[in-house]
Amino acid sequence: KMKEEAILHIPLSQYAYSQDENHLAIRLRTAKNDCKSCVLYFGDRCYPKEKIEVTPLEMELAGSDQVFDYYETTIETDYTRVCYYFEITDGNKVLYYCERGLIEHIEVSRTEYFQFPYIRREEVCRIPAWAKDMVMYHIFPDSFATDKNYISKVPVTMGVTKCDGTTADVKSNLGGNLRGIIANLDYLKELGVNCIYLNPVFVANSYHKYDTADYMDIDPCFGTKQDMKELVAACHSRGIRVLFDGVFNHCGPDFFAFVDVLKNGSKSKYYDWFYDMPDKVEYKNPPNYAAFAYVKEMPKLNTSNPELREYLINVGTYWIREVGIDGWRLDVANEIDHDFWRHFKTAIRKEKPDALMIGEIWEDSWVWLMGDQMDSTMNYRFTYLCTDFFAKQVMSVTEFDESVQRMIYRYPREVSLAQMNFLDSHDVPRFLSLCEGDRRRMRLAFFYLIMGYGIPSIFYGDEYYLDGYKESEYRQPMPWLKPDNAYEDFKRWISFRHENSAIRNGSYKTVLTDDDNRVYAFARENKEQKIVIVINNSDKPYLMSKDLIGVEKDIEAFGYFIHVI
Repeated sequence: KMKEEAILHIPLSQYAYSQDENHLAIRLRTAKNDCKSCVLYFGDRCYPKEKIEVTPLEMELAGSDQVFDYYETTIETDYTRVCYYFEITDGNKVLYYCERGLIEHIEVSRTEYFQFPYIRREEVCRIPAWAKDMVMYHIFPDSFATDKNYISKVPVTMGVTKCDGTTADVKSNLGGNLRGIIANLDYLKELGVNCIYLNPVFVANSYHKYDTADYMDIDPCFGTKQDMKELVAACHSRGIRVLFDGVFNHCGPDFFAFVDVLKNGSKSKYYDWFYDMPDKVEYKNPPNYAAFAYVKEMPKLNTSNPELREYLINVGTYWIREVGIDGWRLDVANEIDHDFWRHFKTAIRKEKPDALMIGEIWEDSWVWLMGDQMDSTMNYRFTYLCTDFFAKQVMSVTEFDESVQRMIYRYPREVSLAQMNFLDSHDVPRFLSLCEGDRRRMRLAFFYLIMGYGIPSIFYGDEYYLDGYKESEYRQPMPWLKPDNAYEDFKRWISFRHENSAIRNGSYKTVLTDDDNRVYAFARENKEQKIVIVINNSDKPYLMSKDLIGVEKDIEAFGYFIHVI
């Protein structure tokens, strides 16, 4: 009996979205291993005759997770208004699926079909074309470099005059700066990096710079605005894009508006720039005002206030104009109102049409990824799955594959391809530590990161086997010139990704899930090529049968094999 309760389609969602003005991607969910065939029928919603003409399209079984199958097809049409329904069979029974629900006969009006009301060009989800080819390198400026192949490890403390004329004290821990990044750009270029993401660089009290004091200037611990202009220009001359970290959910204690509120309370003209601010502000632990994670030094901004919104949007466009950055990674994006992000995106896209927006959102993020706000988010789901499968070895191959498929199909294809995948960052332990120091497990996970579905992001020093559980450890100084490293391996894998378009934009299909031997094979395929990747995620060698992909191959423990077909 067909499991009717599992069948799902949602118009104007990840199940039905426009890829451009002439292509609609349509998906249907069914119970796993339940249906034999799914056919999509579509037509012109405003067809001039009473009986509408429909065109059938056989849907492909594109992927499966733990409990569901996902069928997929693409409508190519000149229709601007499309209606459609599904014909589903399990081999014994045929059902039709439309707005009315599951029915045995499709004798209903076209108005009861599923509807895509109008393919509006303004609502096509347009992710910058360069994003799908990106290999990101994530730099924590304080920890990276002071000069070529060198970091001083000398803390810096100084006073600074902000743009409003008031002063603040700023500091760094390890002496990294912008000149140091410039001096090592050839190192990154040779690695294959074509985008760098910088943690905050604006004037701020702490070494991590997430407590902004002045959004309109570079922190002097890192350098000057001129240094930043030179850095961005030097990156662009090497084909490397640059993303800034935008901290707009909260500010720091020396931000001019908060200083004024501390002094004048509810009488301050900036009082409404802050969220849930009491009449009398008490700067203490815990604060009596809204703040990021109850940290008194990070009062929460009220981004729905028109004046503050205009100020912060000007910050977003100013740094694109002033130094030429290519987009923003946006801190705590899920705690800021959606309307702010819509205005922010409109403004930065007007300034630079291919500017990229990546949100820091740890959970599933569909509501931010509908085309009007973020282009991408930090894909913590990827991190968690790789931690369980590669590092902790507590997830079976089948569970991993099913979870990856579910991760992919939660968003439109283009959005999933642009998700920022990473294994560690400035906020979580180093992946090598999660692997309990086993470099083989770590290397295999990074190989998968670079070959997988989405944008790979490498945190500085991953290629040097940096470890650490605590903040002071995983933000440790870059170990320049350490002979024991994985640089050449990372370089080779990244080069392969750049040279093979199927890895960057191809589909992702399961080829083998061998739970007993912990061997996993998947294929990346587009119109130009098909590549099968086999991963041996075990501590024993594995002899790959010729029956699998036509090649017999010994794969070492925690090793891999790439077969280009």
